[in-house]
Amino acid sequence: MKTSIATVSISGSLPEKLEAIAAAGFDGIEIFEQDFITHDGSPREIGKLVRSLGLEITLFQPFRDFEGLPEPLRAKAFDRAERKFDLMQELGTDLVLMCSSCHPASLGGIDRAAADFNALGDRAAKRGLRVGYESLAWGTHVNDHRDAWEIVRRADHDQIGLIVDSFHTLARKTDPDTIRRIPGDKIFFVQLADAPLIDMDLLYWSRHFRNMPGEGDLNVTGFMQAVMAAGYTGPISLEIFNDQFRGGSAKTIAKDGYRSLIALMDDVRHAEPMAVIDLPNIPKRMTVDGVEFIEFATQGAEATALENILHTLGFSRSGTHVAKALTLWTSGRIRIVVNREVAGYASVAYAAHGTTVCDIGLRVNDAAATVARATHLGAQPFVQHVGPSELDIPAIRGLSGSVLHFIDDNSGLSDVWNIEFTPTGENQRDAGLTHVDHIAQTMSYDEMLSWSLFYSTLFDMNRSLIVDVIDPDGLIRSQAIEDENGSFRITLNGAETHRTMAGSFLADSFGASVQHIALATDDIFTTARQLFENGFVPMPMTANYYADLASRFDLNTEALVDLQSFHILYDEDGDGGFYQLYSQPFAGGIFIEITQRRDGYAGYGAPNAPFRIAAQKRLFRPKGMPRIAAL
Repeated sequence: MKTSIATVSISGSLPEKLEAIAAAGFDGIEIFEQDFITHDGSPREIGKLVRSLGLEITLFQPFRDFEGLPEPLRAKAFDRAERKFDLMQELGTDLVLMCSSCHPASLGGIDRAAADFNALGDRAAKRGLRVGYESLAWGTHVNDHRDAWEIVRRADHDQIGLIVDSFHTLARKTDPDTIRRIPGDKIFFVQLADAPLIDMDLLYWSRHFRNMPGEGDLNVTGFMQAVMAAGYTGPISLEIFNDQFRGGSAKTIAKDGYRSLIALMDDVRHAEPMAVIDLPNIPKRMTVDGVEFIEFATQGAEATALENILHTLGFSRSGTHVAKALTLWTSGRIRIVVNREVAGYASVAYAAHGTTVCDIGLRVNDAAATVARATHLGAQPFVQHVGPSELDIPAIRGLSGSVLHFIDDNSGLSDVWNIEFTPTGENQRDAGLTHVDHIAQTMSYDEMLSWSLFYSTLFDMNRSLIVDVIDPDGLIRSQAIEDENGSFRITLNGAETHRTMAGSFLADSFGASVQHIALATDDIFTTARQLFENGFVPMPMTANYYADLASRFDLNTEALVDLQSFHILYDEDGDGGFYQLYSQPFAGGIFIEITQRRDGYAGYGAPNAPFRIAAQKRLFRPKGMPRIAAL
């Protein structure tokens, strides 16, 4: 399978785009006319640069407003085409995209357009070139791939073929299965884009809100099933117009594009088994059976403070590492590792972020296969020195320098706690914390799609709708990603300004990181009583909050008193209830959440978020005050 991406999809100068595309693993590019016009090299030099990076030019685009014009505009259109043919030969590509006309003088008519393309095919044949015709969703006369195909069919020329684009088909709600009836050899090129479902003008939607397959709501998988069933064997290319991507990191967006393309075609292969797709044997999306451990990088007084918090939460200091400065804290199925190492990855993470979650371990059905899938999707394996008393646990680099380790039962990796840690025999007054409910990661809003794509392509998980969380100083975009049984939940919180709590955390920690961990209990009130006995200091909530609860929910007086006395927040959905108890922020804005889900509650307490954030921000240092006062 030959992968490709349009240069318009990412930011930067043309050389920067090409380098990012090559580094991501693509085979080729669609070169956008604007990109080479703004570059100061000649077309021949650009073609040489592309090939020097191991890429090929799979397509030159766009050529607009060709077909159906009256004279003398028709003659001028053919002259323009000849000049573009000259340019293509200089660049070293044989295929040009012509999109359906939006010219105000275009006369329309399938036979008239077919005649124009037949004549153009004769000119292209003399040069050994090909012309692909694409229906724009907003084309004046042709806005459906079925009409475009009829024009190509009637043109009846070897050099004239069809280009299909998932956005143009799916945005108009055209049935993609109609592509199955088109001969595969007459489809010259395939372009892909996803998009969120938004009710707006098609042109504006297309130019500003497209995203990578798997990042939106369109049935791109079904579209590609139809294309491959038709017998298409050419390049699979991304053409993404997105304001956010144009201002983002070229390397990140290119990697996202490659990841999305490989994941999509792997899905298509499984969904359309008769289709011939040249891909290596990629393991299927992995299932996650919960969080195996959460590891903090910390040192000095911050490490002591962190362990004091764990103590108040009822965690037991149950083990010390046989060779490293690591301590293991446990409660129920929850394992927290405190890493005080002054060398290696954790020390680097601490130097960059301060006390931070540097590593997350996940229980999976096959650890090695998880790394294999991640590697095929463009992730980098994580490797560090393994001592004689340590297990070599498969791991990858996540985003923003994070690390994920994978543990399974079949390979003996789950014995790591008995092999690498010496029991302390210490016990703490257990507070009933059972497992990790969810992990909340904070990043800039521009990075949210990358994180969402990373998790949803690697694991068998579903994405919720993005919701707006109100901060007193702005908005935070939040999206939950979870598996079907709720054993693994991640919430992504995108900050748009440094004034929000999430934005302040990003600024203080120098990049995306885990901001809070939610730990589950079966009885929030019993847990709260024990936490308070252990010295736990909750985040205080206002009396106004509980007065509002009384008006929103049918809670008796005793229940309200208990909620208020322990500073527990409450929410309900159509299925059940949700209880939340928060620690005070520590280490630059990290905090712990204690949760109880009742009767199938599926959310994350979003209605409580504005009140929770306001309460947390009251505990922060005043705005403008430095973190450490000057001496």
